[in-house]
Amino acid sequence: MPQENQTIEGLDPAVTLAQAAGLAEHLQRIGVQWLPVADPDSAAALAEQLRFADGGSPEQGSEPASELASAPPAVSPPTAPPAAAPPPATAAVAGSAGAVPPSPAGTAPAFSLQSDSADPTEPYPGPSLAPDARAAELAKCSEQVAACTRCEILSQCRTKTVFGEGNVAPRVVFFGEGPGREEDLSGRPFVGKAGQLLTKMIGACKFAREDVYIMNTVKCRPPNNRNPEPTEIENCREFFQAQFEILRPEYIVCLGLVSAQALLCTKLSVGRLRGKFHQYFDSKVLVTYHPSYLLRNPAAKKAAWDDLQLMLRDAGLM
Repeated sequence: MPQENQTIEGLDPAVTLAQAAGLAEHLQRIGVQWLPVADPDSAAALAEQLRFADGGSPEQGSEPASELASAPPAVSPPTAPPAAAPPPATAAVAGSAGAVPPSPAGTAPAFSLQSDSADPTEPYPGPSLAPDARAAELAKCSEQVAACTRCEILSQCRTKTVFGEGNVAPRVVFFGEGPGREEDLSGRPFVGKAGQLLTKMIGACKFAREDVYIMNTVKCRPPNNRNPEPTEIENCREFFQAQFEILRPEYIVCLGLVSAQALLCTKLSVGRLRGKFHQYFDSKVLVTYHPSYLLRNPAAKKAAWDDLQLMLRDAGLM
């Protein structure tokens, strides 16, 4: 073990700082939405330690290396979801054919629901719409989704877009990842094997599918059912934000990692997020396992049911 004041051979402070800056730039480029922020005091002490390691002499009172290693960095809170201009959308909309005229690249959508200053810790902006008006706005949003070509790969390989379906005034919205093969063919969310399990989960909550609303983070099937890329999620963000602003559910159940991280703008795992409520505007957000994961790992079904029971107790339904 090196002693506290032992120099570190060959350590170049300039190279170290350049490598750290490069790593931060890389993380931001691949979609990491928040990064640790250095504590000024610890950063100054670390700089002194690096200068000492390079042959200089530490100032009096600088912290030894062992203390620096144990000092926790100050971390900035996750950023709020970008308040994109969410689109009007359809109610219980099935999918739309993929052969649609493309939207001009970089142009603003034809709808604008959330303001640029919308804060997801505050109530939903604007008035709550009557059911007929919600259905009309959702229909407009679905048309926008059907015409969207922002993701070149997804728009070229899709059969149908999968917007969402269900009650336009739901207590609960189930929010998944993206369409699979069956969904891409039918234009409806959660109709394959995972959808059959989700229907059973909804039934166990004493709801029917028609009582809730079901939607996904991205509206086109990624090739080979891969996870959506960060840029693809961001391209769809204004669409799912618009759906939530129109629907204004009491509860949002995020099914799996992709939807949870996208909605809450976090990098935490499902295991860290489940078992408690989070907040998105007026909606209480519950995170649980995706039905596809439960099909592969049946032992996790009990944990998923525990999550749903947490929601049911809070809603006064058990």
